[in-house]
Amino acid sequence: MTQSEERSIFRGSRERLDVTFLVLSGCSLMCVASAVDPLRAANRVSGETLFDWKLVSVDGQPAITTSALPVAVSGAFEPGRQTDMLAVIGGFGTRDDATPGLLRGLRRAAKAAQGFGGIEAGSWLVARAGLLDGCAATTHWEDMEDFASAFPEIDVRPDRYVIDGRAFTAGGASPTFDLMLHLIRTRLGMAVALDVASVFIYDGTRAASDAQPLVSLGRLDGYHPRLAQAIRLMETHLDNPLTVDAIARRCGVKARTLEKLFKESLDESPGAYNLRMRLNAARRLVLDKRLAMSEIAARTGFTAGSSFSRAFSRQFGQSPTNMRK
Repeated sequence: MTQSEERSIFRGSRERLDVTFLVLSGCSLMCVASAVDPLRAANRVSGETLFDWKLVSVDGQPAITTSALPVAVSGAFEPGRQTDMLAVIGGFGTRDDATPGLLRGLRRAAKAAQGFGGIEAGSWLVARAGLLDGCAATTHWEDMEDFASAFPEIDVRPDRYVIDGRAFTAGGASPTFDLMLHLIRTRLGMAVALDVASVFIYDGTRAASDAQPLVSLGRLDGYHPRLAQAIRLMETHLDNPLTVDAIARRCGVKARTLEKLFKESLDESPGAYNLRMRLNAARRLVLDKRLAMSEIAARTGFTAGSSFSRAFSRQFGQSPTNMRK
C-alpha cells in the first residue's frame, strides 16, 4: 500500500473517522443532509460510532440555507483543530466568500487531513485555496463552465462526484449522497452501504463518472426512453438548439410521434419545452450577475439580444435587465 493510499479516507477501515463539515450560508439544506445523514445511518446500522462529525461555520453563527432554515453549528471553523476529513458545503454566492484568512485556514486544515474537498459550490473555495491544482474535480453543473474558466489548472469533469487522491468534490445533493455511500462502502463494505441506502429507500444506480444532467429524469428513462432521449438532446444543445425534426430523427421516431409523446407526458410541445428549458437556464445566469446579457443569450441559443429579451419577458414577466436589478 502506497503512502497516499494509507492516508486515503476511501479504504477499508473500522477506525473512527473524524469529519468536519464547514457549512456556508447560501448552501442547500439537502446538501447538508446528504452529507451528514448517511454517516449517522452508518453508525446506527453498524452499532458503532465509526463516523464522528462536527458542523462549523466561518464565524460560529448558524449558516442560513437557501430555504431560509438555519443549520446549527458547534462553533467557528478552527484550522488548527485536527480532523480526518474536511468538507466545505457551499451554495449560491460561495465563490465570493474566499477571504485570504479563510483560504489560509483551508490550506492549513487540508494539509493535515486524510481527505478534503468541496460539496456543490464548496468546490470554489477549495479551488481558490489552490488545493485542487493539478487534480480532477467537479462542481454543480450550473457553474461548470465558469469553474473551468476560472481554474484552467484543474481537470474539470461533469461527473456526479470526483475523487483524486485526497481531494474529493461533489456536484449537488444527490451526488453527495452517492459520495457518502461510496465512502461507507469502501470503509465498511457493501453490506453496510446497502443497509444505509435501505434506511432512506435510496435506489440510485449512478456511477461517479455519470454526467450531471440539467434535467433530472428520475425513473423516466425506464418509462419513456424516447422522451428521456429527446430531453437529453435538448439539454446538450442549449447554445445551438436542434429542430424538432432533428431531435425526432435522432430518437428514431417521426416528428408527429414526438409531438404526441410530449403532449401526453408533459402537456406541451417539444418546441415549447425546449424554449422553457433554455429560458430557465438563462434565468439562473441572469441572477448570477456575472455574465453580460449578450453572453447569456449566446449560451442559451439566442442569436440576437432583442429576441432573447422578448422571450425572457414573456416567460418571466420582466426583462432580464430588470430581473438582475
